[in-house]
Amino acid sequence: MKPILYTLFTVIIAAQSFAGQKTNKEINKIVGEGKMLYRSEKASWCGTDIFLEKNPNTDNVGGYFSYLDGDTSICIFFSKGDSPVVLGTIMFDSTYKTEHAKTSFDERPFTKMEEDLYLLRSKTYKEIASDTLFKRYSKTQLNVVPINWSGAKRVYVLTGTNENNFVAFGNDYLLTFDEQDNLLSKKKLHHNIIVVDDSDKENVESAFHGHNDETGPFITATDICTIMLYEKIAKWKQYYVISSKYVSIWDCVRNDLFVMTTKAWKKISNDQSKRSKQE
Repeated sequence: MKPILYTLFTVIIAAQSFAGQKTNKEINKIVGEGKMLYRSEKASWCGTDIFLEKNPNTDNVGGYFSYLDGDTSICIFFSKGDSPVVLGTIMFDSTYKTEHAKTSFDERPFTKMEEDLYLLRSKTYKEIASDTLFKRYSKTQLNVVPINWSGAKRVYVLTGTNENNFVAFGNDYLLTFDEQDNLLSKKKLHHNIIVVDDSDKENVESAFHGHNDETGPFITATDICTIMLYEKIAKWKQYYVISSKYVSIWDCVRNDLFVMTTKAWKKISNDQSKRSKQE
């Protein structure tokens, strides 16, 4: 899909269209949580590469997860067993460059935060194993992302693909827990799985998927996380999430979001199409 080239005038229309329908507070929350999820998942991606290079024997590895500490993203690997310990710690700055990473492969106990996140992670895997709400698809895996952000205990479950030229959106879930780590709620975020083919990297500068009314009118935090993970690999400049009421446009260069009504977006698209034919 060739991108719809929007001008500054278009961006202003988008901002005004959105502001008239929904508060900026909600969209800022979506963007903030999406970027937070990206930082956690990016640390897991890069941390796994570093850990496996240093520790090719994974017989004693029980798993891994990542979390944020200010501007630092931390990925830890822990041992198997009823009393796991941390086997490796990899810390990244905002660049996620390997040469900037700080590593330690000395065994140590969990910190209090790590212990809390480990417990949330473990409880989520038990839910996945016992509840038919959670679906599994061929050539994909479920990635569990525990977070403790702004005092709220939540776990996102994302679907990752094992195929090089495909990006999976949807089949994602959100679990919330109380202060005593009791499960409060669990829900499916997208009501389907969407697979985007990014194999034609030379000619495709944008991509899109649609949301039905059950999923909701706006891009989700999990959408933003997935887009940011793959945007440079896929060479996207824009990514569109289209619903019956709104179009969410993610700028992959600036990593920023614009939202406009679907009605306004169609009008702009039609106007640009007419001008292209006249030229």
